Amino acid sequence: MNSKVIFSGDTSINVVFENVVSEKISNQVLSIAKLVERQHINGLVDIIPAYREVTFVFDPLVLDIASFKHFLEKQLNKMDGEIVDKNGRHYDIPVLYNDEVGLDLLEVAKYHGLSLEEVIHLHTAQAYRIYMLGFLPGFAYLGGLDAKLHTPRKNTPRLRIPAGSIAIGGEQTGYYPVDSPGGWQIIGQTPLVMFDSNRPEIKLHAGDRMKFYAIDKLEFQKLKGTHFDDFVSKEKTL
Repeated sequence: MNSKVIFSGDTSINVVFENVVSEKISNQVLSIAKLVERQHINGLVDIIPAYREVTFVFDPLVLDIASFKHFLEKQLNKMDGEIVDKNGRHYDIPVLYNDEVGLDLLEVAKYHGLSLEEVIHLHTAQAYRIYMLGFLPGFAYLGGLDAKLHTPRKNTPRLRIPAGSIAIGGEQTGYYPVDSPGGWQIIGQTPLVMFDSNRPEIKLHAGDRMKFYAIDKLEFQKLKGTHFDDFVSKEKTL
């Protein structure tokens, strides 16, 4: 396993793996993150997994960094690369796909020489892996987009993209949890509230999977404003 431990500041240290976006590397990232988390190390403040690395934030007045670095290297040497929680949680997300809320849906279809129905079918056919959270509160970087939908970002980003917008950016897909500037191609919108500052806890984690399914305008209006947590809790009880 190709990995290294490097300092990234006076209060953080990174474990870095190969410079590749893949489920194998993501599994290794999540494995070391989970192994360390389970140790309940005094002075460890936060654990932040990303595509190919994980950042450990610590209090230097509490945690001896040299000892912690040695501990991380020891864990890596005995880790076999298997993810601790191999099967993350799965979420199904309703999406309205049309050219009213999907501001770039027609453009994406034209770019690939596909019909709108083909774009929707391809986008809803995959269960996407959450590789990391970032950029915005609750913004999940999703991998596994069909190559037929890989679409360059817009040359000129929009100043405001509505919350809930479903988008494609290069080889990735995702959603905008809040109103935000952005340059991804907008192909639809979920009626769910994916982030609420009054309920700031985010239940999504790297390693979880998300699948989109198409709904009509009537269902969109029926679900509009439903908090993501309430929706998935209700789904589990059905």
